[in-house]
Amino acid sequence: MLAAQILAVIIFVVMFLMIITEKFERHIITLVCGLLTLILVFGVCMHSIGAVTDTLNVHNIFTLGFWYSAGEAAEESSGINWATIIFIAGMMIMVEGMAKAGFFRWLCMRLAKIVNYKTTPLFIAFMIMSAVLAMFIDSITVILFLAAVTVELAQLLKFNPIPMILSEIFCANLGGSATMCGDPPNIIIGTSLGYSFADFITNTGLIAGIALVFVIVYFYFVFRKELKKSANNNIDISSLPKPESAITDKTGFVISTLIFLAAVVLLITHAQTGLTVATIGLFIAIVTILTSLKHTGEILKKVDYKTLLFFVGLFVVVGGLEQTGVLKLVAGFIGKISGGNLMLMIAIIIWVSGIASAFVDNIPFAATMIPVISSLSQTVPGVDLKVLAWALSMGTDIGGSATPIGASANVVGTSVAAKKGYPVGWGQYCKSAVPATVLVLTVSTLYIFIRYC
Repeated sequence: MLAAQILAVIIFVVMFLMIITEKFERHIITLVCGLLTLILVFGVCMHSIGAVTDTLNVHNIFTLGFWYSAGEAAEESSGINWATIIFIAGMMIMVEGMAKAGFFRWLCMRLAKIVNYKTTPLFIAFMIMSAVLAMFIDSITVILFLAAVTVELAQLLKFNPIPMILSEIFCANLGGSATMCGDPPNIIIGTSLGYSFADFITNTGLIAGIALVFVIVYFYFVFRKELKKSANNNIDISSLPKPESAITDKTGFVISTLIFLAAVVLLITHAQTGLTVATIGLFIAIVTILTSLKHTGEILKKVDYKTLLFFVGLFVVVGGLEQTGVLKLVAGFIGKISGGNLMLMIAIIIWVSGIASAFVDNIPFAATMIPVISSLSQTVPGVDLKVLAWALSMGTDIGGSATPIGASANVVGTSVAAKKGYPVGWGQYCKSAVPATVLVLTVSTLYIFIRYC
């Protein structure tokens, strides 16, 4: 078993380093490393077909509990989390349908009109909108459209879009931490541990809501000089494009809006209906395709299949660490250095997750830590798994905001700005984002201490 453990760790470390270097596409890296785990770790070292089948986890798809939970807690399963993959794929299809109809551009233009195109109210409104949208839609998609519209409005209203884009990126990551479907780490945590939308919104959602108030005040004071400059610009509002001009397909717009609202309702009520996130994701995808038959090919082509394959390979590699017992050893180490003290354990999980996620992809980190916190809750008396899950969620979701490469939304937002002629350097980004990250991680730590310890 020692040889299998060493090999599993080597494969995992190599995978992480290669993802960071970005010399190859990340889905290729995880798929190759996943294949090496199946062949070398499970086959050559362990001679275990059971480890292979448990990690591939295909049999789980054909169980009733995968699609309908009937109110009981979902069973924890190792290996590939197919519920996460199916749900993300379904939401990707829905979002592409919404984008095709012009939903996101219309929403941004409508909000700008409501605040009468005033820079400071627009700055605050777009931060709030970024956070709220990211609660239900992938933060990458939110920033992709929000940053593009922000640049467009900046050119019309003659203000510097960089402060607004940086604030939107941070708020998107913060909003994503509030719900189970907001950020990939939360989807993985929720589907792996059987937590509902309500579990997240009443725990991490409250933390995110409190932190958002601090973040809005913080970014306003950081960028107040830029905002005051823009406030002096005299703009002829009547010359600006109307929000309705963003709608490319009126019928498609109405249908995609109804599908989005249906998705929100299904997610909020899934603990009561018994429908799992896999069922909801599949249902939303099917309805979107059936109502967009003319554009089905175009919508399906735009789905990010590389990200879905990235998840498959990642889950296999993490499954290698789990099957060989490496993650139990890690859990034992954290338990030992914390001395069984819950507050110290929470602090370690939040801050280690936050610091690590600032430099490495938070998705593999979250996937790796789930079995670790599960083991901690089982081996250390008085440790509630849910408390550790909320600490992991906030650490991974917020830590990624600190640097331009910490989360996918950061990369997308800064790339959009650069393409439009507004490049954002590491120094400029980190100057505002690092203090905001420390602020939210501190708020999260104190909140969890006060509420759960």
